[in-house]
Amino acid sequence: MVTREATIGFGKRYPEFWLNSRPHHVPATGNPGTHICLRAPNREAVEAFYAQAIALGARDEGAPAARAATMKSYFGAFIIDLDGNKIEAITFPQTQD
Repeated sequence: MVTREATIGFGKRYPEFWLNSRPHHVPATGNPGTHICLRAPNREAVEAFYAQAIALGARDEGAPAARAATMKSYFGAFIIDLDGNKIEAITFPQTQD
């Protein structure tokens, strides 16, 4: 992880995902088509992501729930952040064979 005054970068070996503070940026209007998906370690992390985002003013776009996808089922939640980005947190539950 790299932290600077207005930037933080995350990654396993080096920063690959960066978040930058842009206080003078004008938020997108309507649907800009941005969809960011973050992998969570478990259901509790997905639920915490959603609860914290909503508490900080994000808009609900899909509460935490089991979801069916084309390739594999998962547990996820969606929010629209204050800049209009659609952000999803997901985890893939372990299945019993």
